[in-house]
Amino acid sequence: MSENNKKTHTVSKEELDRQKQFTQKVSSVISASYDEKPKACVITYGCQQNVADSERIKGMLELMGYDFTDNRLEAKLIIFNTCAVREHAEDRVFGNVGALKSYKRENHDVVIALCGCMMQQQHIADKIKKSFPFVDLVFGTHVVHKLPELLYRALTGKKRVFDITDTDGIIAEGIPVRRDNDAKAWLPIMYGCNNFCSYCIVPYVRGRERSRQVEDIVAEFKCLVEQGYKEITLLGQNVNSFGKDLEPRVTFSELLRMLNDIDGDFRIRFMTSHPKDCTKELIETMAQCDKVAEHLHLPFQSGSNRVLKAMNRHYTREQYLELIKYARELMGDELSITSDIIVGFPGETYEEFKETLSLVKEINATQLFTFIYSKREGTPAAKMDDPVPPEEKSRWFKELTDLQETISASQMKLHQGKTYKCYVYGKGKLGDNYIAARNDGNLIIEFEGDESLIGTFQNIKVIEPLTFVMRGELVKEKQL
Repeated sequence: MSENNKKTHTVSKEELDRQKQFTQKVSSVISASYDEKPKACVITYGCQQNVADSERIKGMLELMGYDFTDNRLEAKLIIFNTCAVREHAEDRVFGNVGALKSYKRENHDVVIALCGCMMQQQHIADKIKKSFPFVDLVFGTHVVHKLPELLYRALTGKKRVFDITDTDGIIAEGIPVRRDNDAKAWLPIMYGCNNFCSYCIVPYVRGRERSRQVEDIVAEFKCLVEQGYKEITLLGQNVNSFGKDLEPRVTFSELLRMLNDIDGDFRIRFMTSHPKDCTKELIETMAQCDKVAEHLHLPFQSGSNRVLKAMNRHYTREQYLELIKYARELMGDELSITSDIIVGFPGETYEEFKETLSLVKEINATQLFTFIYSKREGTPAAKMDDPVPPEEKSRWFKELTDLQETISASQMKLHQGKTYKCYVYGKGKLGDNYIAARNDGNLIIEFEGDESLIGTFQNIKVIEPLTFVMRGELVKEKQL
């Protein structure tokens, strides 16, 4: 990384004003081209940070005069916001973009754009340029705020537009947001990652860690509360390392306490945490703050210390277990633990994989997000020997998921008959009349009820624990 990219800077007001001028220019172009508002379709892959980015993309598009649709075949602008974390996600993007070739041939005025983490990789941008000539616009993670200018060039120029500039240290404040959900909100508090886990492409496509200013976060948070949002999730690639680059320094625990003290009835969640930056202070803050959910998503990736070292994770199995033990001491059985695991990291043996299985048994997680290792070009792990065949890794993967399914089912049974304050967030899947709610520990309880309850806190009694969801009933006399 160059010296010029080591200092975080905020996009200037002059640059943001310049983009507003391009917003007006795009609005003029589409007003002259269409009798009614053209529709845009934004397809998002990957993590919640990508979802938050797409909400900002939609916010800018709305000001430019676009309406929105989920049907890409009725859209005049199609944007794929891509993920680079796993090969499967990339393959889906290539397949879905390729399927639009004939649609573009029959609808010359349609603009097809790709952005996000995949596009920040030079070899991917080169592949798009060569193999997908009908794609009009490609831009990376560091220039999202320049969408008005880039789209104007794509609409008015005769050349395809590519911008994957690696500016790294930029934060753009004041971008309009069109939120996908009226019940819950994503709030990015930092961007990038400094960890450089040997398997992970994120630091290369998202840049180094950079924290938003506390006053900007607090102002946006207060605005969300005033707008009626009752479940707000703080986002960062490594959220609990927030503030290390701020002067004066503000820790993530201190930020949580500031937000917890804001007036209103709401719940705070956060993700994703890294064990090496998960402090006892953070766990104590979770236990002491009444509005911070008692749910800790703390990826451990492997139960083997040798594999953890090869992954460049900077903690041991023992240190991880110490954190979990301390968290349970302070928050008890109501604490919900979830985690991520990679199966079949290069060089991992079956004996080392069994260490992961034993760790899974020790922590009794509510839920695990499990993945077979995916080789990422440009990462150190991509150059490591990987002798275990895919078929063997798949067998390990099934062994892990079967174990966790048993653990999840037993964990669910502990909630039988209990009543929880839950946030009702959307329609359920157990039946036509069911709506879904989430308790403090991130457990989903579905119950029969009216959709007018969506966006409110309600007391729900668990009447039937299932494997990954629970069936409940509304405790009407205790509505909140």
